[in-house]
Amino acid sequence: MRVQVPHERAPRERRVAATPETVGKLLKKQHEVVVEKDAGLAAGFPDAAYTEAGATVVEELAAHWGQADAVIGVRAPEPSQAAELKEGALLVGFLEPDRNLEMVKALRDAKVTSIAMELIPRITRAQSMDALSSQASLAGYKAALLAAAHLDKYFPLLMTAAGTIQPARAVIMGAGVAGLQAIATCRRLGATVEVSDIREAVREEVESLGGRFIDLPMEEKGEAEGGYAKQMSEDFLRKQREIVAERLTHADLAITTALIPGRPAPKLISEEMVKGMRPGAVIVDMAIARGGNCALAKPDEIVTAHGVTILAPSNVPATVPADASRLYARNVETLLRHLTDEGNSKLAALLDEEDEIAVGSLLTHGGEVRHGRTRDALAEA
Repeated sequence: MRVQVPHERAPRERRVAATPETVGKLLKKQHEVVVEKDAGLAAGFPDAAYTEAGATVVEELAAHWGQADAVIGVRAPEPSQAAELKEGALLVGFLEPDRNLEMVKALRDAKVTSIAMELIPRITRAQSMDALSSQASLAGYKAALLAAAHLDKYFPLLMTAAGTIQPARAVIMGAGVAGLQAIATCRRLGATVEVSDIREAVREEVESLGGRFIDLPMEEKGEAEGGYAKQMSEDFLRKQREIVAERLTHADLAITTALIPGRPAPKLISEEMVKGMRPGAVIVDMAIARGGNCALAKPDEIVTAHGVTILAPSNVPATVPADASRLYARNVETLLRHLTDEGNSKLAALLDEEDEIAVGSLLTHGGEVRHGRTRDALAEA
């Protein structure tokens, strides 16, 4: 296949979908790789590194968009770009179909096969392709560092000649991949950590990392298919807020990571809860791209409210672009290898068969929208 790698142009996006390492792997599979100029520069991969790896670097991909057999990117293309792809071409990236319905229509009408990386099923066979997890792990780590950088005190317990400094108290809301990495990083920095999650199943993982699991009323099951959190009733959320509010009054920092696939992020920290926190405390809202978990958070702004500093970076993985790109590029290359191991001509046949990975992540194919929730959203629109 002729595989094209665009220079990402979304605001604050510094990642790239292929690195010189993965270019080499693609070339070994007899693929041709075309990289747009400066595509990897922000992530620390200059054009010369791609050329040395065997890729062709072009000034602009705009003139070559319709020649691609596959386009691998980080973010979704514009609808006009999607429409330019040739019939049967493959598009891979974080496509966010619920936010990009016009792009989905363009892909459908152009009969493009598109795979959304966020739809990769969380099964053992797909772990090496699970880009959501690889990026969330980096985000959780960086969120803990952001909290430490803005907090007005040390994280660890310190015993000095001038007296003892008590460790910082952290509350982590959501124990998915990002939350677990935030727990681990806060613990390594020396903080004590309490964790709130609607899924009782994550208690063991939380405790294995040294966190204390906050008991919630578990009349409802909080786990949906694939291990994701599900939408809970308003009564449950009210009880959760009451329990967590008490913990926040003693906390020095809170990191929120709660997301529900395809839905706005649940509001877990109200303004009243912020008022109850001590002056100088810090909140890092990692769910701001979906509306945020904190009522006072603003995308990519530092807000000070009632003496509390609230951070809401909308694209945390892009702040560590070198490793984020390395991991994401490996996820994408592994997926391509999975789809084409039987030979490039088998790609369409493979996607039509009962392959759990391909079918689970497939957005459009053969002039149809294959993802059920997106198909329903288009029908409603």
